[in-house]
Amino acid sequence: MTHGFAALLMYTAPDRLRAANEAWLTRIVQLLGIPRDPAADDELMPLWLSSDLLLSQTCGYPLMTALRGKVRLIGRPDYRLPHSADGSHCSLLLARADDPRSGLEAFRGSHGLINNSDSNSGMNLFRHRLAPFQRDGRFFHTVSLTGGHRESMRWLREGRGDLAAVDSVTYDYLARDASAELYGLRIIGRSASSPTLPYIGAVSLDADDAERIRHGMNQALKELPEVAATLAIRSVMPAREEDYQVLLDYQCEAEAMGLPVLI
Repeated sequence: MTHGFAALLMYTAPDRLRAANEAWLTRIVQLLGIPRDPAADDELMPLWLSSDLLLSQTCGYPLMTALRGKVRLIGRPDYRLPHSADGSHCSLLLARADDPRSGLEAFRGSHGLINNSDSNSGMNLFRHRLAPFQRDGRFFHTVSLTGGHRESMRWLREGRGDLAAVDSVTYDYLARDASAELYGLRIIGRSASSPTLPYIGAVSLDADDAERIRHGMNQALKELPEVAATLAIRSVMPAREEDYQVLLDYQCEAEAMGLPVLI
């Protein structure tokens, strides 16, 4: 490792999260003694697949699909948040607070909102949770892609959809720092548990490189307690690809129950 891209773009709101991630990355590369190249833009897949990737965070579902065998797994965060702990998180299924429907089955035939079609929390866990209630291979009458979890919540508030699955880390950050974005929404249910979003580097990194980076991440958290508190990360845990196999198991279970796709 002589240089590389380092960018954490999965959790960037509210603004102080972006600042905390930048402070964390700055200290990590200082500890590693590796110059940090600026990322060209915010396009995630090109960043994740870059041969010069030093450190980033991806979604668990792409890790096991589009990125499988193409990146080096470094670790996963142990968040200390109301719905996320011990290296796991979930999806929270949200509807408007004034919607009279009280259970997930009652939303069959409604308008579903998905942040991205390859999202674990916004699609894969959502599909798995709704699969028992499908009919003829469908749950929703209409599905829209919103482009992001915060957008899904905004669309719900504006009446542009009826049900969405939101990553619990995103939800808990907003509940703590930007609770107005949750106004008018309520939790209808939650998904099965999932490993938190993994940290990755270029596939050319070896196991020793990955361990060195993970150690630097944890050392930086110890040195920057305010950053650790803002990110609500206790530590970066070791992670294996096998930890994320459960996400493909959820996909298979949804397919077996008759719901291969949500869209």
